[in-house]
Amino acid sequence: MHERRGGARRRAAGAGRKQKLVFPGRLLAALVHLRLGLPHAALAELFDVDRSTISTAIREVRPLLAARGFAVPDRHSLRLRTLEDVFVYAEAEGVDLRIDGTEVQVRRPKAGRAGRKAFVSGKKKQNTIKATTFSDHQGRTLFSGVTRPGRVHDQTAVRTEGIAEQFRLRPNVKVEVDEGYRGLANEFPHQVSAPPRKPKDDVCDGERRAWREQRRRHTSELFRRPSSHAPSTRRPPNRDGRSSTKSPEHYDKSYLEPARIGEAGADCGSGAGLVR
Repeated sequence: MHERRGGARRRAAGAGRKQKLVFPGRLLAALVHLRLGLPHAALAELFDVDRSTISTAIREVRPLLAARGFAVPDRHSLRLRTLEDVFVYAEAEGVDLRIDGTEVQVRRPKAGRAGRKAFVSGKKKQNTIKATTFSDHQGRTLFSGVTRPGRVHDQTAVRTEGIAEQFRLRPNVKVEVDEGYRGLANEFPHQVSAPPRKPKDDVCDGERRAWREQRRRHTSELFRRPSSHAPSTRRPPNRDGRSSTKSPEHYDKSYLEPARIGEAGADCGSGAGLVR
């Protein structure tokens, strides 16, 4: 039948099983789940439907939200969808960026699955998925993505996404990073600011105290909390002042397959870049 039709089965508009939860309801359920972290079973009780209906609705709406991109603070009509968009915006508006990686614990893949060890984080000693967050000088999230398995180093993740090329194309963009991006700071010293290097063991106490103070100031500036006029309709900020993307329910066990890392990134985008 597939060959006789010349392709997949085509269904007339409106045909098939009718949805008990219409699209506005599915959209509302997905937004409530992503913003408040309510489990699917609780949402099923609230909307008076089966749990599988809520799960299907959230699975369908997440890619739609992620495709919209991230709303720029104070410029809601402008959307950032790629790393290149972030650098173009930062150069045009004179915005200093802050980059930091975040890890989300996920379920351990089944024994014997190919690529299973790729998700074991060397830092957390757990199975994780890693995403990179870009924020402005007020700590407000501009973009969250570059999703990789937890074993991948922070710097390697952004390098494979082409961040070095963005620095070369846009030399006026300034970025503050933590120690995990030391290599970028060495390669682009006039654009990337990293914490001061730790002094050697034989230095005097005065130099060591000066290093601690410089490091404290750099960390305080990097993780500055957002101002009081920041939009309140976003997810609650984490301890670093950036919108939280660490909801474990954003990443189910199916995302532990290497081929589906991109889908996990879409979920990360839908969680941190909700429409305003």
